Amino acid sequence: MLPRKPLLAALALTLFGGTAQAADEVVVYSSRIDELIKPVFDAYTAKTGVKIKFITDKEAPLMQRIKAEGDNGVADLLLTVDAGNLWQAEQMGILQPIKSDIIDQNIPAQYRASSHDWTGLSLRARTIIYSTERVKPEELSTYEALADKQWEGRLCLRTAKKVYNQSLTATLIETHGEAKTEQIVKGWVNNLSTDVFSDDNAVIQAIEAGQCDVGVVNTYYYGRLHKQNPKLPVKIFWPNQGDRGVHVNLSGIGLTKHAPHPEAAKKLVEWMTGEEAQKLFADINQEFPANPKVKPSEEVAAWGSFKADTIPVEIAGKRQAEAIRLMDRAGYN
Repeated sequence: MLPRKPLLAALALTLFGGTAQAADEVVVYSSRIDELIKPVFDAYTAKTGVKIKFITDKEAPLMQRIKAEGDNGVADLLLTVDAGNLWQAEQMGILQPIKSDIIDQNIPAQYRASSHDWTGLSLRARTIIYSTERVKPEELSTYEALADKQWEGRLCLRTAKKVYNQSLTATLIETHGEAKTEQIVKGWVNNLSTDVFSDDNAVIQAIEAGQCDVGVVNTYYYGRLHKQNPKLPVKIFWPNQGDRGVHVNLSGIGLTKHAPHPEAAKKLVEWMTGEEAQKLFADINQEFPANPKVKPSEEVAAWGSFKADTIPVEIAGKRQAEAIRLMDRAGYN
């Protein structure tokens, strides 16, 4: 049986043509599906002639693959969702800093790693949604208030096993400390109308079906379902506008430690943080551009403007382990 590293290296050579990678190509390992990234990469190739090859998979297998490949690595870049995942990649030692004035100018510091190991590319708000048939927007206020008795038997949530709610809880710990955050999460659990769902689409559909009245989802899930059904009786509510603001997370990209083409990869990331790519990437994904100079699409802009939390998104990773333990203690699974 071949050792793991040579086996993966052999597989990579098979996937990428059986020869050393050309200097005019970049390889991306992506947890975002083909249809959300291929148009962006095609635009870069059309502009520069540089070919972008990519493999898509879940974030955990991709990170383990990069680690296993070691200095025989094929990937130049890791593209994934949520700062918690990017922070994990950083802690695994599979990334290296991208020092770039262009990236620093394009993307605000709160959406980049302080180590420069990764940068945000697009933003998503994890916000409250509600039934327009059973809830008045003035009844809503904050994430914390969803723990109030008013919402008993009326709340739907996605599983705590997914990083999105782990990251939200991590920022609550950063804001309130563990004791108060645990009370909040216990309140959420007490108010659940049903078992937690496997994804955000199911939360929205449960509200539409009358299974619950309020929930918490990433905005792009709402955008996709609303596009399919403009009469969807569910709307977005921006919480915490009187204090810290809406929890915002991101999709982002990092340079791998053993990238075969670090300079070519850096140029791709610089372009992806610029105005042309930011508009294209955010519009396809129904997300907000991470570059503040770029306006969101008309559909996304129609949801209304909001105050965003200014806590650096890397806190989602730094407090992730605390958040997971706290959610477990609170009975949120």
